[in-house]
Amino acid sequence: MNQTTVKPRLSLLDAWNLSFGFLGIQIGFALQNANASRILQAFGADTHELSWFWIVAPLTGLIVQPIVGHYSDRTWTKLGRRKPYFLTGALLAAFGLIFLPNAGLLTSILPALWVGAGMLMIMDASFNIAMEPFRALVADMMPSDQRTLGFSVQTVLIGIGAVFGSALPYMMTNWIGISNEAGLGEVPLSLILSFVVGAIVLVGSIMVTILTTQEFTPEELRRYTSEEPAAADHQGSLLDIFDDIRQMPTVMRQLGAVQFFSWFAFFGLWVFATPAIAHHIYGLPLSDSSSSSYQNAGDWVGILFGVYNGVSAIYAFFLPAIAQRIGRVKTHAISLIIGALGFLSIYIAPDENWLILSMVGIGIAWASVLAMPYAILIGSIPSQKMGVYIGIFNLFIVTPQILNALIGGPMVRYFYDGNPIYALMTSGASFLIAAILCLRVKDK
Repeated sequence: MNQTTVKPRLSLLDAWNLSFGFLGIQIGFALQNANASRILQAFGADTHELSWFWIVAPLTGLIVQPIVGHYSDRTWTKLGRRKPYFLTGALLAAFGLIFLPNAGLLTSILPALWVGAGMLMIMDASFNIAMEPFRALVADMMPSDQRTLGFSVQTVLIGIGAVFGSALPYMMTNWIGISNEAGLGEVPLSLILSFVVGAIVLVGSIMVTILTTQEFTPEELRRYTSEEPAAADHQGSLLDIFDDIRQMPTVMRQLGAVQFFSWFAFFGLWVFATPAIAHHIYGLPLSDSSSSSYQNAGDWVGILFGVYNGVSAIYAFFLPAIAQRIGRVKTHAISLIIGALGFLSIYIAPDENWLILSMVGIGIAWASVLAMPYAILIGSIPSQKMGVYIGIFNLFIVTPQILNALIGGPMVRYFYDGNPIYALMTSGASFLIAAILCLRVKDK
C-alpha cells in the first residue's frame, strides 16, 4: 500500500476560485430555465408540447455525462485533468446561448422552432460537460473534511449566478429600457441581449478558474490516496461504465432515488412555470404568449427564479453548520419538505407578489439538492473513479427529466384539462416523496 499524506487544506479564496466558473455556468443555465419555454412558444410551440422540446436536453446529458466522467478520470494534460472539459463545455454553451433566441435568423435552413430546440440541446449538453467535472474537481482538490464547504461554495456561486441570469431580462427592460415586446414569431430584443451577455460572462468566469487553480498531477494524487489514479494511456473500454453502474455503492443507489424525485420536480418548474403563473396568477389565456402582458409575466417568472436562487445562495452558507448539528441526511430531508410546501403554496397565492414566499421554500430545497447529495456521496466513491461515478450519478438527474418531458405535456393536456398549474402541484408531491426516501440513506 502506498504511503499517503493528507491533501493540503484550501483557503476560502482558493475554494472560491476553484468553483468560480460555476457562476457563469449558472447564469447561462438560469437564462435557459427561465426563458427557453417562452422562446419556443414565440417560435410556435403549444403549451402541452413544451416538455417534448425540453427532452433533448436531459437526453444528451444521459449520454454525455458518464462518457465525460470516464475520460476525465484518465485525462492528464498541461491544462489539467478536469479543465479541458469545462472549458470545452463553456465555449459550446456560449454558442447555444447566442443562437437560441436568434434561431429566427436561420429559418432558411430549418424552421425556427427546430433550430431553437437544437440550440437547447447543445446548451444543455454543454452545461453537463462543464458542470460535473467541476464537482469532481472539488473531490480531487479538497480533503474530505472540507468537501461540504467546497460544495456549499459551489452552491453560493450557483445562487449568485442564477439570480443574475434570471433577472437579466427584467433588468434589460425595467432598468435599461430595452423593449420586451416583439412581433408574432419573434423574440424580444431584451431577451436576445440577455443571452449574449450571459455567454460573455460564462466564458470569462470559466477562465478565472482555469487561470487561478492548479490541478494536482498524477504523482501528487498518488501521495494523497492509496489508490492509483487512472492513467491517460490506459483509457479502458467505455463498456467499463456498465460494470461501474452494476458495482455502484449502496449509498449512491439510495441517493439516486432521492435525486430522481427531486429533479422530476424541478424539471416541471422550469418547463411550466411561465405558462402556469401567467394563466393561474395573471389570468392570461395560454394562447396569448406574444402579448405584452404575457412577456411581463415571463419577466416576473425570471425574478421569481432569481429569488429562489438567491435564497439558495444564502442558505448554502448555513448548510455546513446545520449538517454538523443534525446530520446531512436530516438536513436534506427537512430542506426538501420546505421545498414541497413552497411548490404547493403557489396554488393559493392571491397575487404574483405572494409567490416570492413560495420561492423562498423552493430556494431552500434547491440549495440542499445542489450540495448535500454530493457531500454524502463523495465519501463512498473510489477516488480513481471520481469522475465516472459522478457522471453516473447524473443519470439519476437526467432520467427523471426525460420521464417528465415525455409525460408532462400529456398530463397537462389530458389529466389537468390544459391547466399547467397542476404540473407545479405534482412537483410539490414529488418533493415530499424525495424527503421520505432521503430518510433511508445511510451516510458514512
